[in-house]
This record gives sequence, C-alpha cells and structure tokens, in this order.
Amino acid sequence: MKKFGFFLKIFFGCHSLPARSFFWKGKQFPICARCTGELFGMILECLLFVFLHWYASWGWCIVFVMPLVIDGVLQLKTKWFSNNPLRFFTGTFFGIALISFLLHIHFLLWELVKKIVSILFM
Repeated sequence: MKKFGFFLKIFFGCHSLPARSFFWKGKQFPICARCTGELFGMILECLLFVFLHWYASWGWCIVFVMPLVIDGVLQLKTKWFSNNPLRFFTGTFFGIALISFLLHIHFLLWELVKKIVSILFM
C-alpha cells in the first residue's frame, strides 16, 4: 500500500502536509485533502461518463475550477485559512472539471482525425 501512496504523491505532485491531510484510524492519507478530493472527483466523473454518458460542458468546467482558484488565491494573498473539508470540496469539483475537459479534448481530436482520414482516403 505504501507504493500506491508514493505513486499518488507523485501523480498529484502533493505536498502531503499533515495539517492539510485526512487521517483514518490514526494514519495519514498518502495525499492531502485537496488531492484526495481531486482523486474522488476524477473517479466520480469517470463513473458518471461510463454509466450516464455525462460530462460537464466547457462552461461548467470553468465554473467547477473557480472554487479551487478562489480558495488558493485567497490563501496566497490574504490571511484566509482554508480547512480540509473545503479543500476536499474544491478538489472534487476540480477533478470533475479535469476529466470533463480531457473528454472534450478527446472528442475534438477524434472528430479532427475522422475529418483528416475522410479527406485523405475518400
């Protein structure tokens, strides 16, 4: 399990600060609360797409990213101190937006490839 935690830290580029991480039965999660939310949001969006064929529109992707940006900027520029539930919440919406954005890019590239193939081979 430690190898998986190490992979998560690298994948998310996570600082894993104890004050910004969740604990379960006295053990710290391998990634911080925000990265845990991002992972949850990414998994949730994958499930929503697979089972409901739903992903956020371009506009909703921007809306879903804004809480994370606002929280981060406020912490950086003011004395605002976020808490772990809020970090998880903002991370979750960012994870949904990230996978939705990647799905949009995938479908745009797929359409482009289809057009190129039809021009070259028709």
